[in-house]
Amino acid sequence: MSDFNIHYVARLARIALTPEEEERLGAQLGNILGYIAKLREVDVSGVEPMSHAFPLTNVMRPDVAEPSLTQEEALRNAPARASGLFVVPKIVE
Repeated sequence: MSDFNIHYVARLARIALTPEEEERLGAQLGNILGYIAKLREVDVSGVEPMSHAFPLTNVMRPDVAEPSLTQEEALRNAPARASGLFVVPKIVE
């Protein structure tokens, strides 16, 4: 299946291909498109769409308030601090 332009695909991907790479990758992409065409022939009318092959469930711990660091402990290793806050370099000009 070669109904695509390998030069166009390479330009979209912003890669430069040698003639040998164009030939090899063109054939590989053609095979991939052939497999996709075969998949389009499968009747999936009774199959529910899903994002994963197996159902996934998030495992979360309970949201419980626990003791935290004090302000002094949090700032202990700060390279620079002022008025109880971290001092960081300005990145927006």
